[in-house]
Amino acid sequence: MVGRRTISRFAAAVATRISPGLEGLVLRPRKSLRSSEIGPLGAAMADVLILIPARMAATRLPGKPLADLAGAPMIVHVLRRAQEAEIGPVVVATDSRAIAAAVTHGGGRAVLTRDDHVSGLDRIFEALGEIDPERRAKIIVNVQGDLPTLAPAAITAALKPLTDDAVDIATLAAEITVPAEREDPNVVKVVGTPVAPRRLRALYFTRASAPAGEGTLYHHIGLYAFRRAALERFVKLPPSPLERREKLEQLRALEAGMRIDVAIVDAVPLGVDTPEDLEKARAMLTERS
Repeated sequence: MVGRRTISRFAAAVATRISPGLEGLVLRPRKSLRSSEIGPLGAAMADVLILIPARMAATRLPGKPLADLAGAPMIVHVLRRAQEAEIGPVVVATDSRAIAAAVTHGGGRAVLTRDDHVSGLDRIFEALGEIDPERRAKIIVNVQGDLPTLAPAAITAALKPLTDDAVDIATLAAEITVPAEREDPNVVKVVGTPVAPRRLRALYFTRASAPAGEGTLYHHIGLYAFRRAALERFVKLPPSPLERREKLEQLRALEAGMRIDVAIVDAVPLGVDTPEDLEKARAMLTERS
């Protein structure tokens, strides 16, 4: 864990380079925007920027962003899922030139960041300052780089809670249907109170089986949509006591009084953390192709 973060940490000069084509990234509405091209926030989709953090040094599966899945690197599959959501520009934030090159070769955009970031949110915050210094993007969607089977509709669903001005951060969850997952500490559960159909206000996130008693448990999906101001506030906060205890970064926001709402989706995408997960993802994507 790291100590207190300050905004000056990210304002310091860094040796950041943008992949070819990113210089032309413009966050503004397209001409003749049709009603079908207006996102669920009621604003032009160019108000939304999707950032995908990716690094080579994963503990359990080093180099996984470049692992081949059905003929393309995993990071390119995630890029494509994000592009298919059609809610705004998509950029990969990485400390690896190899990952940046793979993204560019796959038709995407990447920005190189420092290699000492503790979390993906720190990485995307640095990238955000580089690619959007004029602050055109109002909503920042953080899509994890190890979700190659993520449904584009799930990314779109994460924006819906932000129609409520009281919500700072939006995320996703799905009902737990496998009994063993109810007790599995690797399955993060969100405890929330319903505020609308298929939407909860998050009260807590935990690795324990919660809440107690009979009823539905929800599997949290680590995809977040931040209001820009909320992201800026979050990265300046120190790790919180419950965050340290549960090893769940989102608890920092709750402990600071920020509101997180949760959109309920139909399924949990496969997260690739182990060689076994990688083989499952290969089988799933090969079957689709």
